[in-house]
Amino acid sequence: MKTADTDTGAASLSGDTEAPWMKYRRLGWIAGSVVLLDQVTKWIILDRLDLYHAIPVVPGFFNITHVQNPGGAFGFLAQQSPLVRGLVFLLMSFLAVCLIFWFYRKTPSTHRFLAAGFALIFGGAIGNLIDRVRFGRVVDFLDFYIGGWHWPAFNVADSAITTGIAIFLLHVVLGRMPEER
Repeated sequence: MKTADTDTGAASLSGDTEAPWMKYRRLGWIAGSVVLLDQVTKWIILDRLDLYHAIPVVPGFFNITHVQNPGGAFGFLAQQSPLVRGLVFLLMSFLAVCLIFWFYRKTPSTHRFLAAGFALIFGGAIGNLIDRVRFGRVVDFLDFYIGGWHWPAFNVADSAITTGIAIFLLHVVLGRMPEER
C-alpha cells in the first residue's frame, strides 16, 4: 500500500515497515560519525595547538582557537567547583543521551529527517560526554567573531547538537511531528 511520507512529502511504498535494525544502524552511522569527527578534531587541537593559541582562518571573522570549557553552554556553571560541575554535567549528559535515544526510538521510520536530527544530538552529546569523562571539561576550537565580539567557541559535537535541535524545531514549527500511536 502506498502512503505519504510526512517528512519529505514523497510517496513511500514501505510506510513504517522498515526493519527496526535499519533504523538503529542509521543511528549508529550518524551518531558514530559525529563522535568520530568530534574526537579526531579535538585530538588534533590538543596535539597541535597550545591552550589559548589561535590560527587565523578568515581574518576578522574566524579562528581555530584552543580553549577548554569547564562549564556548559555559554560557560554555564563554569565558576562552580570541579566536583559540582562533574556531577551535574555527567548526570545531565546521561539524562540527555537517554532522552534523545527514547525520542529516536519513538520516531517512526517515515520521519527520517527528524530521526537524523535526534541522531545528531545523540552523537554530539556522546562526544562532549567523552570529554567530560576524560578531562572534566570540553575542548572547543571553532571561534567566530566580528571585531571584538566573539561568539563562544564551540566544537563539532556542539555543531551537531545545534543542527539536530534546529531540525527538531523545524518539525515542530511546520507541524510535521509524528502523531502518537
